[in-house]
Amino acid sequence: MSAWLLLIGAILSEVTATLSLRGALDHSALYVVVVAGYALSFGFLALVLRRGMGLGVAYGIWAACGVVLTAILSALLFGEAFTVLKASGIVLIAAGVAVVEIGSHRARGTVDARSDGSDGSDGSDGSDGSGGSVAADAPHAPDALGAAEPARRREDA
Repeated sequence: MSAWLLLIGAILSEVTATLSLRGALDHSALYVVVVAGYALSFGFLALVLRRGMGLGVAYGIWAACGVVLTAILSALLFGEAFTVLKASGIVLIAAGVAVVEIGSHRARGTVDARSDGSDGSDGSDGSDGSGGSVAADAPHAPDALGAAEPARRREDA
């Protein structure tokens, strides 16, 4: 299953849990849905990260979509106010997520450019052309698929 489909599952699970939290005020049996929804959401989110999606992108989209859907659905289901100011906030959230996503793609392109030797080095020695090692200088080194792996810590005994 693709990371994007899993992310949609995480978003829908989280929104269901959050809306159920409001509904549980009147129907306490919905607390079961709250707990299950949040557990499922975090499980899906972990799978998204395991498939290589960046944390900033995955969390940003998950949180922003959750806020937007919850605001819209709470207005429809619970009669909460949906004002011009709230709608403006939703537009700003969407713009913020778009900027994070674009920034993620540009940063990934910079790392890819360094690792393919297009920065002037031949790429065979792991150097970035400035005398330092790309893998040693970066907190995460990309693997063959472009996913980031945490840098390994040396443990001195």
